[in-house]
Amino acid sequence: MVSSFAQWTLDVHDVHRMAGFWSQVLGYDIEPDDDGEGAHLRPRDGARRPSVWLQPTDAPKVGKNRDHPDLVADGDVHAEIERLLALGATQADVGQQGDEGFIVLRDPEGNEFCLLC
Repeated sequence: MVSSFAQWTLDVHDVHRMAGFWSQVLGYDIEPDDDGEGAHLRPRDGARRPSVWLQPTDAPKVGKNRDHPDLVADGDVHAEIERLLALGATQADVGQQGDEGFIVLRDPEGNEFCLLC
């Protein structure tokens, strides 16, 4: 028996804004929580990919994330970087040397994620 990833959970300050960002990044649909506080993001195509749960928090983000998602582009990596930046991501320097096989980005609330090259 083994366990599988089912969901990525992220604490955020602005659930609505972050749901919009991450749903566009991943091509997921947004399902608001019953109480209107959080949001569930699910693959549009019904694929068996992990969902995303965005839950509200007042706690500040401090330092580099101890975990983060690694994403892959469906096509041209450079075009995808430009798309992510246009959606509100920013490039991040977490000590890369420049020859890594990934680009480090931050979402609009500063949470790091990588785009694999």
